[in-house]
Amino acid sequence: MQLWSINGNTQKLDGGAMFGNAPKAMWSRWIAPDELNRIPLACRCMLVKDLDGRNVLFETGIGAFFEPSLRERYGVVESHHVLLDSLAEAGVSHEDIDVVVLSHLHFDHAGGLLAAWEEGKTPRLLFPHAQFLVGAHHWQRALKPHPRDRASFVPELQPLLQQSGRLELVAGEHSQTLGQSVRFHFSDGHTPGLMLAEFAGVVFCADLIPGRAWVHLPITMGYDRFPEALIEEKRAFLDDKLARNVRLFFTHDHACAMARVTRDERGRYGTADEQPELRGAI
Repeated sequence: MQLWSINGNTQKLDGGAMFGNAPKAMWSRWIAPDELNRIPLACRCMLVKDLDGRNVLFETGIGAFFEPSLRERYGVVESHHVLLDSLAEAGVSHEDIDVVVLSHLHFDHAGGLLAAWEEGKTPRLLFPHAQFLVGAHHWQRALKPHPRDRASFVPELQPLLQQSGRLELVAGEHSQTLGQSVRFHFSDGHTPGLMLAEFAGVVFCADLIPGRAWVHLPITMGYDRFPEALIEEKRAFLDDKLARNVRLFFTHDHACAMARVTRDERGRYGTADEQPELRGAI
């Protein structure tokens, strides 16, 4: 079994939005903003080769499905589908992926399921041989989004997933597709039904903890639906991972793919053993 960090298209988003009620004087020490107050963000995925004989991709990043004006609005840097190039560097194509695990269906985590935008072309799914795993509770949210986060979903994506005949809605700790190999945790603070995948001592943190800066307990995003609930979920999550020595895999940290969680004598959480990328080791 091999673990790869897979880069997708990158973004530049407003630092204030990404750090919620934290003042700029604080968050700018962690990630320096540009002249438009934007910070660099990865849309990093995790590829596991030979997980019980299958290639499993955890998330697909934002992709390149936006038409040019929306790509600019949402700060997507590259116009081509970076994820496909990154998979090729790891020795696979989207056609070789057997399972795609989606923590949730916001466009910066699931947009990479779609082919790159072409004028006059309708959206179409990539990954023709993959099973798609989505949390059952979150699926209902995606079908009927709240006005607060409706813009975070891709309207065409849910019907395409349904029509594929390869969608599994996961309601418990384990899925039918992956069995005991992957354990799922669920969180509601960022979006109802966020699904966090853990296997072999690694957990995909998704938007519960987007990167190292958000390991700090009070730090949340302006995009989180229920920030106070998220903080309590994060505390329990980090305590559990610390006790069991489970490493954290970050999707949005521009410079760190994986790290070990720490806690100091004052109870403050942090990270150690930071790895900028993973290329087959586990």
